[in-house]
Amino acid sequence: MFNSKVLSRVVLSIFLTLSVNVATAGTYSRLPDLPDPAVDPILKKEQEERKAAGGSIINLQLTTGHAPKIMIATVGLAKALRLDAITPRYIREVAIIRTAGVVGSDYELGQHYALAKACRYDNDKIQAIQTWQKSNLFDEKERAVLAYVEEMTHGGDVSDPTFDQLGKFFSTQEIVEITLTISQYFGNGLVTKALRIKPETDGRVTYPGKC
Repeated sequence: MFNSKVLSRVVLSIFLTLSVNVATAGTYSRLPDLPDPAVDPILKKEQEERKAAGGSIINLQLTTGHAPKIMIATVGLAKALRLDAITPRYIREVAIIRTAGVVGSDYELGQHYALAKACRYDNDKIQAIQTWQKSNLFDEKERAVLAYVEEMTHGGDVSDPTFDQLGKFFSTQEIVEITLTISQYFGNGLVTKALRIKPETDGRVTYPGKC
């Protein structure tokens, strides 16, 4: 009789815990949904600016908006890379898509495949990025970037030959921009997986920036 009561209490406790966890999960991530429309002044301002720039309010910002000031800081770097970098946008998108592939972030892949399509990049090349080593579609410059992504995202210890090859095609500023792009989206990919941020299925895409 005693064991039966104890077992019943354990089962009830587990059930209640699971019920709480399910109740607090949101529709676009494992965190609760934020109020819609936004009530936090930081989020309201960011969302207004995003819409004015031609972008949608996407699930990544809706989720990280639980920490508004931190979210704004990460958005600031993304905007700088997208709007102020001198490295060709196509090169940066190639780096982002391969980085997202290494991390296994379906979310970032979905967003950046859509951006690549919006910028009318060669679809055959874009689809071949994840298997670039076996493809003959990429030129020497693109392969230099992809090799750099490969080594940076697998431990970060980039070899001298790989780094020297990158330096043949890009300035020091561009190398920093490419490196920070890889770092930013590697981290973003982990965030989307840890918080289980769901890819948009309604066509929402972040602001495109300059193609």
